[in-house]
Amino acid sequence: MLSAVWGKPNGLVVDGKSLDTDVEGYLTHMDQWEPLVAEVMARADQIELTAAHWAVIDLLCEHYAQYSMAPPIRVILKIIGAKLGTDKAKHQYLYSLFPYGPGKQVCRYAGLPKPSGCV
Repeated sequence: MLSAVWGKPNGLVVDGKSLDTDVEGYLTHMDQWEPLVAEVMARADQIELTAAHWAVIDLLCEHYAQYSMAPPIRVILKIIGAKLGTDKAKHQYLYSLFPYGPGKQVCRYAGLPKPSGCV
């Protein structure tokens, strides 16, 4: 059962576990991330994660594992183009999946820090 509570100013409760977040909702302890956290965050944003969402989330997690940094949007588009096809390496595609700012939103769902270049 999915349950989420943004019960404290800098935190999230997922299935009874209290997770610390910064004021923008990014996890402060990346090791607390699990797929359920992404599902809960997305539901709070009124988004149902699909295979297309998970493909992008997984690519960003792979990038972070290799480079230890959350990529800016232009790098996200390059990664998507290389792995998922150039037809998906467009801002419009990302906004269709992550309408509240894809660079920041996908990184938040993936448990990554805020990407560089995001204000």
